[in-house]
Amino acid sequence: MVDVTPKEATHRRAVARCKVFMKPETTGMVASNAVTKGDVLAAARIAGIQAAKRTPDLIPLCHPLLVGSVYVNFTLGDDNIEVEAQVETIDRTGVEMEALTACAVAALTIYDMCKSSDRSMTIGELTLWEKTGGRSGAYRRTEL
Repeated sequence: MVDVTPKEATHRRAVARCKVFMKPETTGMVASNAVTKGDVLAAARIAGIQAAKRTPDLIPLCHPLLVGSVYVNFTLGDDNIEVEAQVETIDRTGVEMEALTACAVAALTIYDMCKSSDRSMTIGELTLWEKTGGRSGAYRRTEL
């Protein structure tokens, strides 16, 4: 692991996004809460939050952090669901991996809950969109 002990704890924030591509009928089922397994977006939100908190258990050499907040939100398109995860902390290292992990696990949960209706779904465009804090400063993606 990288030694972060000499660093000062600072406020750090990261935003990640991805998309779950699916048939328009499947997006409609999610929007109308008609998926037989239950409330897809509620389950995916909880899964993403849990994943952010468990990131060091999943990613080797990733520092355990005291995660201050995790927000997982969704935007429904015609043939996709965009997942956005925002993670914040006050610590000595960034939360990019936590945001990316939250996004990925939320997307996998959407897939799991909808797979009986649409096995053709794909997950893509997992990307860090923004980060603030730390020695390297701010980063903001301009476009994908």
